[in-house]
Amino acid sequence: MLISPAYAQAAGGLGGGSDMIMSLAPLVLIFAVFYFLLIRPQQKKAKEHREMLGNVRRNDKIVTNGGLVGTVIKVSEGDDLLTVEIASGVKVQVVRSMIADVRTKGQPVSSKAPAKGKAAKTVEADNDDEDDAETPKSAT
Repeated sequence: MLISPAYAQAAGGLGGGSDMIMSLAPLVLIFAVFYFLLIRPQQKKAKEHREMLGNVRRNDKIVTNGGLVGTVIKVSEGDDLLTVEIASGVKVQVVRSMIADVRTKGQPVSSKAPAKGKAAKTVEADNDDEDDAETPKSAT
């Protein structure tokens, strides 16, 4: 015979369109899983990070991508630079996009000077309680 078996099997008839849909179904399913498990959560996290960077104010305690922890002293709205105090009297400028986390939010700047007395002692007492909770006490 002159007709090979391969040509005889290649004639699919009317069922060829459904085979193409069935071969694309796994690819569509994989893309949907990637979107809901990887792409969408990452976009959500990036949006939250942009909002956090936009809301950085004075007296916020921040952590930079390099691991420096400091307090924001000055925020320039027109510029992307922040002045951060990392130790007593040591001030550095940090690019806003290099902030990894805002640890504690500072008080909004008000026209009155905050009273340094009982409120400051209360905050220190709260911090001491946290340190005590982390260290185990020995029973003697």
